[in-house]
Amino acid sequence: MAMQGKVLALSVSTRKGVPKSNVPIATLVAEWGMEGDAHAGAWHRQVSLLAIESFAVMRREGVTIAPGQFAENITTEGLTLAELPIGTRLAIGDAVVEITQIGKECHQHCAIFHRLGDCVMPREGIFARVLTGGTIGVGERITVLGTIPEDERVCTDQS
Repeated sequence: MAMQGKVLALSVSTRKGVPKSNVPIATLVAEWGMEGDAHAGAWHRQVSLLAIESFAVMRREGVTIAPGQFAENITTEGLTLAELPIGTRLAIGDAVVEITQIGKECHQHCAIFHRLGDCVMPREGIFARVLTGGTIGVGERITVLGTIPEDERVCTDQS
């Protein structure tokens, strides 16, 4: 497992359930999420991340998928995100996030699922809470800081 990766794309949307638009820089706000994104809020899934490597399955099916189309905020490269345990802290530039959830149940299937009958986000997407805010940009380094023991984690409520 690589201990460093990079931000390949940043994406936001003003409403839920739609692909996000790519932006060159974004601000992560502590205890909120990505500024201007519909999924931000005072909960445990403030920011979503998905590795570009996860797109490979869909691309083998002949489908062209761009960063943000899985509704992820941060598309990464070089980190096996789904293998990082809950409680792992990542430094993204000056910002620090803590992984709170791996995957999620899709109650209403996304556009990708309707097109292909599958979507990787429920299995390989990760969700995080923003501990330290900061402005981040495409190409920013992502460093795995380590995993916090369960009793020391900022967020343990998964509701």
